[in-house]
Amino acid sequence: MKRIKKEVISLLALIIFAASALAAPSAYAVSTTSSYILLYIDKADAFVNQDQVKLDAPATIINGSTFVPAKFLGDTLGFTVEWNDASRTIQMLPAGYNIVLDSDHKSVTLNGLDMPFDSVAAIVNGKLLVKLTWLADYMGAKYTYNSELRRVEIVHFKAPEGIYIDQDSNSRPVAKFTTAKPTYRLGEPVKYIDLSYDPDAEGIASYEWTGNKEAFFKPGLYPVTLTVKDAHGHVSKLFKSYVTVTDEPFLNEVEYPIYNKPVGGFIKTDWGTIWSYFNKMLPLPKETTEVQGRTLLVSDSPEEFTSSGILYRDNINGKARLYADHVNGTKQKMTMAIFATNNTDKPITIKTTNKGEVYPSVYANLIGSEASVDFLMNNVYDQQLTVPPHQTYVYAKLPDFYPGQGVNLFYDVETDGELQISFGVTDKPLTPTTAQDLPLLDFNGHVRGTFPVSEIQWKVDASSFTKTSVLTIGDNKTDPFVKGYDVMRKQAVENGGNYGVVYKIHADKPRKMAVMMMARGGVFKGPFKINGEIIPVPYSGVVTAFDGMAVLARTTGTEDALDIEFTPPAGSAFPIDLIFYPLEDKK
Repeated sequence: MKRIKKEVISLLALIIFAASALAAPSAYAVSTTSSYILLYIDKADAFVNQDQVKLDAPATIINGSTFVPAKFLGDTLGFTVEWNDASRTIQMLPAGYNIVLDSDHKSVTLNGLDMPFDSVAAIVNGKLLVKLTWLADYMGAKYTYNSELRRVEIVHFKAPEGIYIDQDSNSRPVAKFTTAKPTYRLGEPVKYIDLSYDPDAEGIASYEWTGNKEAFFKPGLYPVTLTVKDAHGHVSKLFKSYVTVTDEPFLNEVEYPIYNKPVGGFIKTDWGTIWSYFNKMLPLPKETTEVQGRTLLVSDSPEEFTSSGILYRDNINGKARLYADHVNGTKQKMTMAIFATNNTDKPITIKTTNKGEVYPSVYANLIGSEASVDFLMNNVYDQQLTVPPHQTYVYAKLPDFYPGQGVNLFYDVETDGELQISFGVTDKPLTPTTAQDLPLLDFNGHVRGTFPVSEIQWKVDASSFTKTSVLTIGDNKTDPFVKGYDVMRKQAVENGGNYGVVYKIHADKPRKMAVMMMARGGVFKGPFKINGEIIPVPYSGVVTAFDGMAVLARTTGTEDALDIEFTPPAGSAFPIDLIFYPLEDKK
């Protein structure tokens, strides 16, 4: 009895489908070019391009997959879906395919290959629904599912003439695309919608475009072509279309990358264009605070040492930052170490709270950038060392480095008493007396000394400016070098370049804008920390002012704050400019 009832239900479903198939062709117009279809889950309302239609069978979700009405799609997209009374089957004929659905025997045949009916199709209230992910490749369509609106969005572009079968019985892929809009303004980003597909459902392996520019800056009709290749190496026929650009301004060639280049990307343009466009930049108003309380020891002279010795030495007590940048100018492998000497009568503990280290390398820009990245990450450390009275311990030992290699390092430390810190290099094994046995090396013109400031804070007003504005780092004018004292030479010095200093730039409620960096002083490679995210500039290699500007950040005008952290990387030239460019709402 149950078997007879099941067969009756199946028969009724197919009869209802057949009746709807006879009546449906006049209900929907077949698209001759492209179709944009909106189907709402479990609702009869749908849209074909601009026209609202009513469906006999709405799209629905079955076991987590989207199923759509096959007859409606066939009529709308121009392929046959019909009931075969003799075989009691439903036949679908997308271009190049013969799909037969047999609900009696729960099977589907695709060009002679069988698959389970329930895996790709379902009969719901007498209507045939098919799984969208399965059918999309065969009908040559792209689709998305909007979960918030519970809506299926299907874009279909009529296939070029026919399906092409090669000698190995494998179909050529089909290349096609459209644009999101019929016309574009000057400098308006063009959105290309890829509609290419492989009739064998194997996917597209590669694309070859010509003329598909991101934007066009002169009015006209621009040809764009596309060919695609499948995994078997079969190449599609050339598909050609046109982008129509009207004589209506949107963005010019200088503005376009500022609005659209991804953060971390580089805006490459010629020096003359950049300078003529930005030569009237205004200083961005700022309030400067030189933060004291952490003493900065800089050991950078001799930058290239040619013998063993002490590079720099001074006392610390409390919070300090130890910074060194040196190159092995000898002819043998050398060891670099930082020694902590306790000249008091009680034990002194030194604790590490942050550090930036890098393995020895011959690339000066690389070691400066990587040490800065490591330091700006602000990893948490709780390493500590207790130095007994009148003893010298090795606080840090760097990996051995060979002739021509350099090292760069940062250490933020805290002590509970006074310690003498010595930066030393030697070709001998380290011993308890190494720091006392090494001679003091002569100064040779680079930065060396003890400085009371290791952090500079700039509070900037970026909420209401209307013209391109700039902050300059490292020019010794708008950003003065920190003053200090070289205890080995017993004279006042300045930290040229402010190496080892961390800049913290803060803006409350910034307006909508782009923030860019120009390496105005020469070769540059280093990181910026923007709202907690490290942005390398550049991602590989080095940059100069002649290469253009790096995009550091964009704001929307809704953020509570913008925070930029930066420390001048060793091996890079200064000054650099941070350029703040006001963005307008473009629609």
